[in-house]
Parts: sequence; C-alpha cells; structure tokens
Amino acid sequence: MSWMLLVVSGLLEAVWATALGKSEGFTQLTPSVVFFTALAASMAGLAFAMRELPVGTAYAVWVGIGAVLTVVYAMATGAEPVALAKIVFLTLIVTGVVGLKLVH
Repeated sequence: MSWMLLVVSGLLEAVWATALGKSEGFTQLTPSVVFFTALAASMAGLAFAMRELPVGTAYAVWVGIGAVLTVVYAMATGAEPVALAKIVFLTLIVTGVVGLKLVH
C-alpha cells in the first residue's frame, strides 16, 4: 500500500509542478488552486508512505516519478522539445526507480 501511495504522490508532484508553471507566479486562479491542492495531497501521500518506507528511498522514488512525468507531459504538449538524449536519461531515472523498488 505504501508503494502505491508513493506512486500516486509522485504523479501528483508532476501535477503541481506543471500547475506551478501555468500559474504565472500565482496570477492565474485555476492553476494556482490546482498547484496548492496537488502539493498538499502529494506531500501528505509522501509523508504517509514514509511511515513504512525509508526516507531516502521514498524521496528518490517520489522525485523520480514526478520529474519524469513532468518532462514527458511537457514533451507531449510541445512545451519542451523531444530529444533522444532526454528519452535515454528519463529511461535511466525510471530504471533507477524500479531498481529501488526491487531492492526494497
């Protein structure tokens, strides 16, 4: 259950990171509300996951998932260019996250 919660929290990290960019310095209401809501839920999920998972592992997985999904979303929407090198390095992050799960 902790791992599932951690994955969802990582997904929410990508949501709040994307919303933060779209909030234009908190001048846009809807993205700002999405940012604060997703941030609170993401942090709460991370905190609950850390009850059973080591801090370092939980944090690395949370950040890894959030970072990868944020970049993938930006590339999919055209906000960031797609590059083979980015895909390779994102794959390395995903491999690291899976590796952390396997050794836990």
